[in-house]
Amino acid sequence: MIKLLLLLASLLIVGAHAEELKVLSDNFKGDQPNGLSVFTGNVRVTKGPDELNASKVTIYTDTQRKPTKYIAEGSVSFYIVTENGEKYRGKSQKAIYLPNESEYQFYTKVDLIRIDDYRRVKGDKVVVNEIRGFANANSTEGEPVVMIFTMQDRNSTKKSNQK
Repeated sequence: MIKLLLLLASLLIVGAHAEELKVLSDNFKGDQPNGLSVFTGNVRVTKGPDELNASKVTIYTDTQRKPTKYIAEGSVSFYIVTENGEKYRGKSQKAIYLPNESEYQFYTKVDLIRIDDYRRVKGDKVVVNEIRGFANANSTEGEPVVMIFTMQDRNSTKKSNQK
């Protein structure tokens, strides 16, 4: 029965998309007239190289059954490749993805790493918008936002170029 529900949910969500969106979970609840699919228990969402894991994932769809919003809650971990080809991995307690705006929002105990150049951000709210090239990080309870950059030493670059 659960496999049938997952199959129906996949058909509901994928619609006309070329890449397959696959959702595995312990439980599924769908409300097609309202464009709502709720997955709970060991949720794993994959689409192409992207992967999202959480305790609960809610997917909102429009009238054409195209996803308009994803909300992941509870021990969220993820690996995403943006439209620009940047690779990120990280974790948080809540994540929201707005595909129409190409915006990712991460909340509570956020640890986000851009893999290609090891830029790391830790905070309680991190927002990344690909279209606007915008990133913002905030923290709560007096804790600082932590950003870590891997930097190359200028002297070592000059020496390696002179050889």
